[in-house]
Amino acid sequence: MPKGAPSPDPVREVRLWDPFLRGFHWALAFFVTASWCLGQFGPAKMTLHFWCGYVVIGLLLFRLVWGFVGPAPARFSHFLRGPGAVAGYLRGLMLREPSYWPGHNPLGALSVIAMLAVLAAQVSSGLISDPDDYINVGPLASYVSSSTRSKAVGWHEFGANIILILVLLHVAVILFYRFWKREDLVRPMLNGRKQVRDR
Repeated sequence: MPKGAPSPDPVREVRLWDPFLRGFHWALAFFVTASWCLGQFGPAKMTLHFWCGYVVIGLLLFRLVWGFVGPAPARFSHFLRGPGAVAGYLRGLMLREPSYWPGHNPLGALSVIAMLAVLAAQVSSGLISDPDDYINVGPLASYVSSSTRSKAVGWHEFGANIILILVLLHVAVILFYRFWKREDLVRPMLNGRKQVRDR
């Protein structure tokens, strides 16, 4: 550090992620994975796939509410930032040092919103899909036109591919932070505690 330069803010360990948010995260990971696997490799009768989807709907509704009334780090107002903040974070992304960000960083916030939006679209298309097999008809399919029901099948298949890409990207970013930036993002989502720097 140059002589006379201000020292960086001290790092401290704080309790960041509340138990409800952590439970939501791991439950969503489990049921999205189970639903995707059942959709790709499961039995012809998609009963379990549908039930996993219903659980995902409940989890998404919880996250929406928790984003407004939960603890500060869980609230959308705490981590959603403008383009300037995202660009600023990107400039330091390749530094081989932890970010010590107190919550979702500006780039991570975009991934949270993208995942929630894609999952919301995915369960919506599943609710109105009608694959014409007279077995796996979405419970709300009768409320939309036949053409919309048929198109929803394609939307649902396309959404499954997008979810796979987002999940793989999520895992890749976790590995990048762990081995390049030397920052463990998994442990805080298990025990709720994270080293942060005041900003």
